[in-house]
Amino acid sequence: MYQNNYSELKKVVEEDAVIINVSEHRKPDGTMDIEKNLNTWNKAVERFEIIPLWPIGKTPNFDDRAPLQIEPNLIFVPAQNRNDKTGTIIVACGGGFSTRTGCEGFNVAKYFADAGFNTAILTYRLQPYGRKDALDDMQRAIRTIRYRKDELNVSDKVICMGFSAGGMLSGNAATHFDQGDENSEDPIERMSCRPDGAVLGYGAFAFAGLPGGFFVDPFSDTIRNPFFANKEELIYYSPEVNISRQTPPFFIWQTNSDDPRNSFTLGQALTAMGIPFEMHLFPEGVHGLALADGHNDLAMDLPHVHKWASLCVEWLEKIL
Repeated sequence: MYQNNYSELKKVVEEDAVIINVSEHRKPDGTMDIEKNLNTWNKAVERFEIIPLWPIGKTPNFDDRAPLQIEPNLIFVPAQNRNDKTGTIIVACGGGFSTRTGCEGFNVAKYFADAGFNTAILTYRLQPYGRKDALDDMQRAIRTIRYRKDELNVSDKVICMGFSAGGMLSGNAATHFDQGDENSEDPIERMSCRPDGAVLGYGAFAFAGLPGGFFVDPFSDTIRNPFFANKEELIYYSPEVNISRQTPPFFIWQTNSDDPRNSFTLGQALTAMGIPFEMHLFPEGVHGLALADGHNDLAMDLPHVHKWASLCVEWLEKIL
């Protein structure tokens, strides 16, 4: 089932169908070309058999406020060259919660499907929807994979993998979860939304624990951050201050062009709670590299940075 999705994914990657060179990200007036970005993503999604996270037309809090946003869904891609059941990696692209970086979704999903893991590309809600809506989508995606595990021929283990904004979202899913509502009339809502691990690629996630970093003044209740409405929201969506003994393991990687203190801060918090993690910081490269194999919006091919993916495969094999 869904094997055709792999065949179509292979074509999308070979065609560079979701890659928009960084020179084309903005309109002549300097504003982000959101219309072109979302249309490119939506056109790619149309090529696949999707799994809606809720019945079409019944997504909670989804309306016509953002006409170019389609209802949240998953593109499930079965693991290749594998006969036994394994877990699923939910892949969340970045884009600052306003756009979608295609190579961080489709290209990454193909790499890990080829490596022998089921993958599922997540289309989650962006601005003007809020962070809660995006987190609801990720949590629902985890529940959906578990509910449909027999149909999909997968185990109930799920990894959240995200880049930039998707990395923030994956960190939130790994620190805010529940075991499901056993009394819910919706059988999907009875499933746990706790992931079995989280892979964070260059996410600027340490908003509360990193004084002075990325818009944050820790001694003020005034928020100068585009991602949060108030201080309480900032704290809630900062994974480094929401870790518990139930938090799953992390794989963290970034290049040093992003502030590596984000990773240090999260790693320190994970260490304090005894949560296993693996961390890789690369001295070369910039934000947004995805697989760093040349097939990204920056057209950057950095073989050393690309090794994060094979290192992650080794990490995943121990968990899934």
